[in-house]
Amino acid sequence: MTLERHSHIVPEIFYEKKGDRIVCKLCRHYCQLKEGQIGVCGVNKNENGSLVNLVYGKIAAIHIDPIEKKPLYHFLPGSRALSIGTVGCNMQCSFCQNWRISQTRKVERQDYVSPEELVKLARKYQVESIAYTYNEPTVFYPYARDVALEAKKYGIRNIFVTNGVESPEVIEDMNGVIDAANVDFKAFDEKYYKRELKAPFSVPDTLKRMREAGLWIEVTTLIIPGINDAPEHLRKIADFIANELGRDTPWHLSAFHPDYKMTDRPATPVTTLQEAYQIGKTAGLHYVYLGNIGVKNVTYCPHCGASLIERAGYVILDDRLKNGTCYRCGTKIAGVWN
Repeated sequence: MTLERHSHIVPEIFYEKKGDRIVCKLCRHYCQLKEGQIGVCGVNKNENGSLVNLVYGKIAAIHIDPIEKKPLYHFLPGSRALSIGTVGCNMQCSFCQNWRISQTRKVERQDYVSPEELVKLARKYQVESIAYTYNEPTVFYPYARDVALEAKKYGIRNIFVTNGVESPEVIEDMNGVIDAANVDFKAFDEKYYKRELKAPFSVPDTLKRMREAGLWIEVTTLIIPGINDAPEHLRKIADFIANELGRDTPWHLSAFHPDYKMTDRPATPVTTLQEAYQIGKTAGLHYVYLGNIGVKNVTYCPHCGASLIERAGYVILDDRLKNGTCYRCGTKIAGVWN
């Protein structure tokens, strides 16, 4: 197999011609590509005046994960997702945990997996969803889209685990294609995104657009000591979620562990996560969770306080929901439960 044989021309709704260049509209970098040029993601290229996705069907990582690992706590709890990723990313995070695939720009000549073959695999293992994750799925959205449309024929849901730099064009297209997303909200700081992550600060707009497009949304913030752990920074994120997305939007607070190029900082102290938890609750968020530190995470009824779902790591210990409502007082709990 050759690289060229399985390169894929992207639908024209995701790029446009501009003089002697084409503008890629898969993400908010809107790379203007000359003939033969590849975008900042490393995997979308101008070939003969068309946008070609070099990783279409070229899966670099695949695994069956509990949905809680995405993390999604209010979307089919206890279910399993077939998780896939390619190579490439439209950010340059120095703390990336999947940097071996996300930060490489080398597209391997590996076997091609068609959307039909991937969905057949998902059906074989009887998973409830397919998660596009590990690297930034926006850069391989043409493939994720085709897989998702095939999966929907069999009632399989589709999930994006993303950094939130999708273009409005892609988000609009997600309506009816992607069912849920966990979006990284790294800091409420435009300069930080541009300086350190080499990306536009589009997460707030992306989150609002995804909500309008009908996706179930959960937000994750990786708390890094000395970077985004100041209470005022976390308060901005919590207030945004509460006021713009709704108090029922789950917020996952994740502990940092030294990795990739950021090994000069300690892991996030548990006390920092606990303080962030209180910030979220003070902002009025009903569902705040702590990740990467091995604590039990419980979904409580926001009305009566009853313990509804108890988790240890990625394992459901107890689920007392009744048809998506509190077993004690009958309050409807936000989420997708079946």
